Amino acid sequence: MDDNGLQRVTIIVGRVWRNKGGESLGAHIMVVAADDDSAVRLALEALAREGYAEAELDQIGEMEDAPDEEPHLSAWQGALEGEVAIVTFEEDR
Repeated sequence: MDDNGLQRVTIIVGRVWRNKGGESLGAHIMVVAADDDSAVRLALEALAREGYAEAELDQIGEMEDAPDEEPHLSAWQGALEGEVAIVTFEEDR
């Protein structure tokens, strides 16, 4: 929680693969967790449940405000409600 008593959403940025050696997708994972280690663990568990074979997580940080656009706005809201929200997208090559 931040100084105002609000939950902070952690965002993890990286890439995921459905199949080892296959095409990767960009990924933004949003979660509310006690610390960075817990956030990463929850993210990896959620990715495995969703059928991703591999993940490469590059950055982690806290979101200060709600995103302006979908699908990130819904993902942020889901994270505040206790979900691990996964947004995937095709990366620029």
